[in-house]
Amino acid sequence: QLQASGGGLVQAGGSLRLSCAASGRTFSTYGMGWFRQAPGKERDFVGYISRNGGSTYYADSVKGRFTISRDNAKNTVYLQMNSLKPEDTALYYCAAKKGVEFTTVLYEYDSWGQGTQLTVSS
Repeated sequence: QLQASGGGLVQAGGSLRLSCAASGRTFSTYGMGWFRQAPGKERDFVGYISRNGGSTYYADSVKGRFTISRDNAKNTVYLQMNSLKPEDTALYYCAAKKGVEFTTVLYEYDSWGQGTQLTVSS
């Protein structure tokens, strides 16, 4: 199970960190992704971190502003979001993918958290 948290209301230019806590003892065997979905839009890839945290990938829209990290001892993955823009407003989801291959494809992820809302005001 994945539990995302940390969402809220932030002014444009501000920062926020999302967390995603996983239950179980196999967290380190999963690559972790972050996705977001704005109202009326599809769920889009935001970023991904490999099982050991050695590799990260980002959508062009967040590159240089967002940073993914993980603490396998705490079974938690983080999404640090800086220089936030109103267009970052969305419901943010974390997802876990077994194996080593990076993907942005939603159905290739094995489990999903419930989502946490970020609203960025202008």
